[in-house]
Amino acid sequence: MERGFLELHLHATHRYFGFDIETKLLTSKTLVKLTLSGECSLDVERVFFPALKSLSLLSVLGLDCPNYCRLLDACPVLEDLFITDADHWYLPCCGVFVESPTIKRLVVFFVDFDLLVEARLSLKLWESTDNHDEDDDGFSFYCDDDDDLFDEYEPIYGDVTNLVAGISNISTLHLSPESLEVFHFCCKSMPVFNNLLKLSIESNMEKGWQVMPLLIKSCPNLQTLVIKGLVHRVTNKCGDACACIPKKHNRKHNKKRKIVKEEEELSCLWTCQVKVLEISEYKGSFQELKQMRHFLGKLKCLETVKVGVDGDKKQNNEFFRANLLALPRVSSKCNIQFI
Repeated sequence: MERGFLELHLHATHRYFGFDIETKLLTSKTLVKLTLSGECSLDVERVFFPALKSLSLLSVLGLDCPNYCRLLDACPVLEDLFITDADHWYLPCCGVFVESPTIKRLVVFFVDFDLLVEARLSLKLWESTDNHDEDDDGFSFYCDDDDDLFDEYEPIYGDVTNLVAGISNISTLHLSPESLEVFHFCCKSMPVFNNLLKLSIESNMEKGWQVMPLLIKSCPNLQTLVIKGLVHRVTNKCGDACACIPKKHNRKHNKKRKIVKEEEELSCLWTCQVKVLEISEYKGSFQELKQMRHFLGKLKCLETVKVGVDGDKKQNNEFFRANLLALPRVSSKCNIQFI
């Protein structure tokens, strides 16, 4: 370090009995690229790499979670982070979470997810999806009505197909609003989540639910559905998991009315096995009430519905309760609870 290295790669294998880095302070003002691989064991109290832009942790067996966190915190200008796990005999700590405001490129590769039971994903797209809401024929809404030619939109880049396939054996999945859009735009094929018992999603009025019908169909044994906020951006690809009908669907054409009717009859919720539905931050808007009617009228296996009213709306709690309790329920076992 004192020689002013720009790049350093430390690697150790079994025959060398590993390589231990034990020091109170590990620092370099010049180091730009650092790679740790093999059985490098890092045990330090303080780390500081003010110039480091690229960090690679390649199958590191001796890096525990506290030292992993110290290492990331010590790189204030880090731009590239590459992580691969060790092997299926070791639980991964690197990549369990990544928190850095400066990272521009992140590559995480796990060899084996078989031991993973719960995943919490917060993925974001580089591009906005506002111009990607399609009508029934697959054309963009953003077109000139006086012209027969529809404007093409730029494709959204990214591929999470392998990531989604890799977590298909988990029993609990949490998805952010942005992750729902990433699943829709960047997943070429949706695996079957046979072991998934609990799906938790967070909704946002600026993000769509386009992937929800496919996602629900891909979870044949789903028991609990948790939704934080029911309001989401209305698109023509929301499908039959929600009660939204975009304005473009309201055109007075028998063909389009027939399509909407068929979508309602073939709703993915009819075959959904969910027994517990949990809704939080419920504000009692017309759209939310409409969505609750959609759920209660189509989820045949529902036994318990837990509704948490938004803190700012608690003064209207009795009004919300009355509206929800008056909704028809397809399941005779359905019991609505307010929390």
